Amino acid sequence: MSCSINLKNISYKTDTKKIFSNISLDVSHEEKVAIIGANGSGKSSLLKIIAGLLIQTEGELYLFHNKIDKLKDFKKFRSDLGYLPQDVSDHFLCPTVIEDVMFALRAKGIEKDEAYKQSINILKELGILHLENRNIYDLSGGEQKIVALAGILITKPKILLLDEPTNALDESAENKIIDILNSINKSMVIVSHHKTFIDRLTPTIYCLESSSLNNIN
Repeated sequence: MSCSINLKNISYKTDTKKIFSNISLDVSHEEKVAIIGANGSGKSSLLKIIAGLLIQTEGELYLFHNKIDKLKDFKKFRSDLGYLPQDVSDHFLCPTVIEDVMFALRAKGIEKDEAYKQSINILKELGILHLENRNIYDLSGGEQKIVALAGILITKPKILLLDEPTNALDESAENKIIDILNSINKSMVIVSHHKTFIDRLTPTIYCLESSSLNNIN
């Protein structure tokens, strides 16, 4: 099975601190992989490296067998990567749910009627059609997470990169996120500190430490 992501001896450090070193990981086509680890272990930084928001200090990164050496190398893969940050509230670009979900399609030049049709379909699929005309900032944290996920899925990425997708959500919202993610057949890297959550999504779980990424199953 072909690999979507290959990390080979990846290291990352800031000006003042080594975050992690010599991390290797392979994610196959449509495989779901979870990464856990202590606070400060670098889980979010590793996800941002895969997403093209940071560049590794050392090591090799491949997307679909294409080597990535610098941030501009991600340009041709941007539409293939769907990144969900921990805090989605600062990432919305439009006031209402339907406008925000439509935004990415309109930015790609898709006509308004077609963008609206596709956006309505994704809202139906995710069970949030009733939120169509709601102001995003009036929604609960769980509703915002699902709207943000809709805005990602509408572009049909091949890889989902999810940073603490259920952080601070109640049980009902968490269950909804789990149902949605289990229904999606895409390559997926999920960062979480919540093992009972990821146990319901994938048996492939790694623990990130300063100089290792160990499969804990």
